[in-house]
Amino acid sequence: MRLAVYNVENLFDRAKAMNLDTWAEGRPVLERFAALNGLLGQVAYSAADKGKMAKLIIELGMEKSDTGPFVLLRRNRGGLLKRPKSGGVEITADGRADWVGTLELRDEPINEHAMRNTARVMSDLEADVLGVVEAESRPVLSAFNREILPAVDGSPFRHVMVIDGNDERGIDVGLMCREGFPIGSMRSHVDDRTPDGQTIFSRDCPEFEVTTPAGARLVVMVNHLKSKGYGGKAASDARRRLQAERVAQIYTSLIDQGVEYVAVVGDFNDTPDSSPLAPLVGESSLTDIFEHDAFDDGGYSGTYGLCNASNKIDYMLLSPALLAKVEKGGVFRKGMWPGSRPKRWDTYSELERPRDAGSDHAALWADLNI
Repeated sequence: MRLAVYNVENLFDRAKAMNLDTWAEGRPVLERFAALNGLLGQVAYSAADKGKMAKLIIELGMEKSDTGPFVLLRRNRGGLLKRPKSGGVEITADGRADWVGTLELRDEPINEHAMRNTARVMSDLEADVLGVVEAESRPVLSAFNREILPAVDGSPFRHVMVIDGNDERGIDVGLMCREGFPIGSMRSHVDDRTPDGQTIFSRDCPEFEVTTPAGARLVVMVNHLKSKGYGGKAASDARRRLQAERVAQIYTSLIDQGVEYVAVVGDFNDTPDSSPLAPLVGESSLTDIFEHDAFDDGGYSGTYGLCNASNKIDYMLLSPALLAKVEKGGVFRKGMWPGSRPKRWDTYSELERPRDAGSDHAALWADLNI
């Protein structure tokens, strides 16, 4: 069987702030969005909180309207704010119970060429089991599988599963499987918390049990750990390490229960030598597929951007028994922008500009004899 993982960077729609030419352009929007969302969620609003909220609302382009260029404030009931004729914003609510509504990132359609190149990668991987990162939802992934894969001469997967996670931006993780590889039991970890009540996973760490045609039981854990994109470095690193520790605990529990074949896959948003990933990459019995003698990295040790060593952030970690079943593996970069001078790898002919890339991430694959 072939196991693969791919960060698709959304399928049909993506938050406008995440769809700009560079991450640096969207980062301030996402940081302000996160800060405002946190303040709005508080039980009580102090005078200082109200001042911060008003400032953030204006900075997000919503001084005149609830609809900003990148963010939408949806007020369903109750009173949150007033906009005086003299200008500015005045927060009138004293706490979260005074109003009903949400703060949302505005979406826009994905570039059509990028959408089709994403589908080409998913098809050309020829995976039997494909871990998917940054899918909007199960209905979206199912529609993409049903409508877009056939449009690029690909065959739809038989099974498609996404469990809605903790990220408000619609970037969940899921699994797609071919006929003969049914998804059995599933376990979500969206509600895993620290003793002080902190939610651990930014998205989720679902466990999917897959049965192979030969009757082997494989558990695939798909992950998307905390990014470095916004928030302070120390806090981001600490959150990512907390997540890595929890994934390692779940993995160890499966091994202790007698599960031999376990794969931990996804976008971990850090390098193999980083302290945050040490509980998974260095201190567990899991092995990175890149370390297998039969694995071909295509001449580049990274998986993101231009695939330099500092851009190794996507992983396929295998339990000892599963690692022993690897026949070969590799990195699929045909849907990534290859750089200009020189081009680092061959791409689809439809990929003429960076924005046409199916994703900024490479896909990883491994052939397993189970």
